[in-house]
Amino acid sequence: MSIYDIEVEIPDGSKLSLSEYKGKVILVVNTATGCGFTPHYEPMEKWYEAYHEKGLEIIDVPCNQFAGQAPESDEDIHQFCTLKYNTKFPQFKKSDVNGENAIPLFKYLKAEKGFEGFGHGPTALAMKAMLKNIDKDYKNNPEIKWNFTKFLVDREGKVVARFEPTANLKKVEEAILALL
Repeated sequence: MSIYDIEVEIPDGSKLSLSEYKGKVILVVNTATGCGFTPHYEPMEKWYEAYHEKGLEIIDVPCNQFAGQAPESDEDIHQFCTLKYNTKFPQFKKSDVNGENAIPLFKYLKAEKGFEGFGHGPTALAMKAMLKNIDKDYKNNPEIKWNFTKFLVDREGKVVARFEPTANLKKVEEAILALL
């Protein structure tokens, strides 16, 4: 199985085959509108505007599994993102990324790139402390830990990196540029 064998549902209920993105660099992100990391939409939109013509695609999958931070409808989420962050990259249907109802895309991504840590700094320490209370074994499983976890897929469809929401966004951009 490859990422190109997966379909992702869009808000109107139809499905998009990720084979449409063959030959592209793909950034897959689980998002939420009410999260402390929601401002990540701003650099993501800048990347999309700067690098889309060079082959960058962003797959935005809203998710309400983390502290209920995306309770709105798909339409309301889209409106929020376009009005507040002027996003132009496509948003897919709000979906689960963990558990038995996790969509195939995130099951695949987690199998390809497991959790490697939150890094260092105050935000990383806060995430570690919070996750210890939610999942005592969080360090040893590939589950998505929070909103704005990012997976980077190269032009051949290989998942090459996983960035936790605490990752330095300059490093995410550098990794994208290295693949373009």
